[in-house]
Amino acid sequence: MTVALRVEATPSASALLLRPWTDDDLEPLVEVYRDPVLRQRTRFLVESAEDGVRWLDIQRQGWETGERLSFAVHEEQAGGGEGRLVAGVGVKRPDPGSGSAEVGYWTAAHARGRGVAPRALEAVTVWAFEAFAAEGLERLELLHQVDNPASCRVAEKARYRFDRVLPAEPPFPRDGHMHIRRRGDARPDGVQSSSRDQPWRCRTDGTSGAW
Repeated sequence: MTVALRVEATPSASALLLRPWTDDDLEPLVEVYRDPVLRQRTRFLVESAEDGVRWLDIQRQGWETGERLSFAVHEEQAGGGEGRLVAGVGVKRPDPGSGSAEVGYWTAAHARGRGVAPRALEAVTVWAFEAFAAEGLERLELLHQVDNPASCRVAEKARYRFDRVLPAEPPFPRDGHMHIRRRGDARPDGVQSSSRDQPWRCRTDGTSGAW
């Protein structure tokens, strides 16, 4: 499966280009993983070029099996073409026939606070529901630990509704939140959530799950 997605630019942010990972991403991937916040949130550490090669191989295998569909997210340059690596986002489908899957993402330190994660997550969410409609995909889950309020905000912006608190379970030392988006879920334009109607709302880093 060959997939390339583009997120339109906004008045304050560049367009985003999403595609499966390639060997060209090795050097920027290793650089991004020097960030201590990202390293704290992920299980597979990329500490060297050798680690990066193994990580990229896992992503390729995921596309081959259809179980892990992971995208590199680059900003689009002013004249067109790929700019700097800003994020990674993807869909895990270990059981394609179950009707549900999990989304996850991380944001490079230099790109946090610029709306990259929710825009990329929205693009992949829409793509997944369309691409796997015939296979019965009806629900996407986003998981994060309770000490990661940035992911609560990303989930909210991407229309993933809070579902429940998950008790701590190895390898995660803290309780977690599950957010869910179902096919057809949408918040009317201009309607903003508030802490009054969402008492669970988190009170920041930019990563979700263990991607």
